[in-house]
Amino acid sequence: MSLFKPKYITFDCYGTLIYFEMAPAASALYEDRVPAARMRAFTDAFAAYRLDEVLGAWKPYEQVVDNAIRRTCKRFGVEYREGDGKAIYDQVPGWGPHPDVPTGLAKVAKEFPLVGLTNASNVQIPHNIARMGAPFHAVYTAEQAQAYKPQMKAFEYLLDQLNCAPEDILHVSSSFRYDLMTAHDMGIRNKVWVNRGHEPANPFYGYTEIKDIGGLAAVVGL
Repeated sequence: MSLFKPKYITFDCYGTLIYFEMAPAASALYEDRVPAARMRAFTDAFAAYRLDEVLGAWKPYEQVVDNAIRRTCKRFGVEYREGDGKAIYDQVPGWGPHPDVPTGLAKVAKEFPLVGLTNASNVQIPHNIARMGAPFHAVYTAEQAQAYKPQMKAFEYLLDQLNCAPEDILHVSSSFRYDLMTAHDMGIRNKVWVNRGHEPANPFYGYTEIKDIGGLAAVVGL
């Protein structure tokens, strides 16, 4: 892998590059309704329902979040108040990168075009990307692809827009469920797993593991 020189380095954005604060946002909003002892289970369920919501036909991300939190509240017998989903969604554009991201990205951006593939709306992600500290060649959204990851259609859109083959890219993500499993199925051989503790290792899917974006330069021989 250290000798591989991709045409593009492609990235998952939320969670991998951007500190994804869905759990803290939900915890703060529901602290008066969910006991502290149950909050971790509540936010874990919220994450699971968000994944379930993106598996069907495309819909706006605000609706994904709202549907997921409504379903979580129903499951836990918690009061949902109108506007709760929007209150969480509206925080997303203000989220910034993990501390390791700006320096790590800037180093590889000197040699390789960086591309984002994100489960975001068109108006949402530019605010986050502006905080990355490195130039991006392109950022493709679920709204543009009309499909969310982990659906193959999202990756097909990425490859079509870049006019390249699966073997031409290096895909970087902290998530197997959203990215690396589908990348494997798409024939994307060159993959990097950023181990941010979101999910356990799964060597079957064939990747290079790094602990943060600072380790990416060594993967591409810089």
